[in-house]
Amino acid sequence: MTRCLPAGHYGAKELRIGDVIDCGARLVSRDIILRFAELSGDQFEIHLSDEAAQTHGFERQVAHGLLVLSLLDGMKNNASAQLKARASKRWNWSFKAPVLAEDTISVILTITKIAQARQPDQQVVTLEISVHNQNGVLVQDGWNNLLCYA
Repeated sequence: MTRCLPAGHYGAKELRIGDVIDCGARLVSRDIILRFAELSGDQFEIHLSDEAAQTHGFERQVAHGLLVLSLLDGMKNNASAQLKARASKRWNWSFKAPVLAEDTISVILTITKIAQARQPDQQVVTLEISVHNQNGVLVQDGWNNLLCYA
């Protein structure tokens, strides 16, 4: 049975397979794309202007895939339901469709596995993660192994 976790901080032992965390939504503005281009040094032209993106077949300026991944991780860490995490252990990630300037992304996490870690007071929680745009299009997905306190 799937349950959407209410606000709170959850240790791994409080979780069940199928639990869901709704991380909400966030606007991916032109400004944040340009700031990420400056910070990362990735100034490939599709990230810098609508005109350049259009020459590559996109409707408008394209967000960096890694920017969206970074944003979703921040959304996870600021969701009303949070995991008592210690560190990310592994990511397996796919980029499905572009996120364009002024799109709004939403993020859903689903607990798919809970395993004992090396430390007796910690467990590895596997999160299936999906990112959709405002039109319901899946733009990124994958999983993350997160080391959590029990």
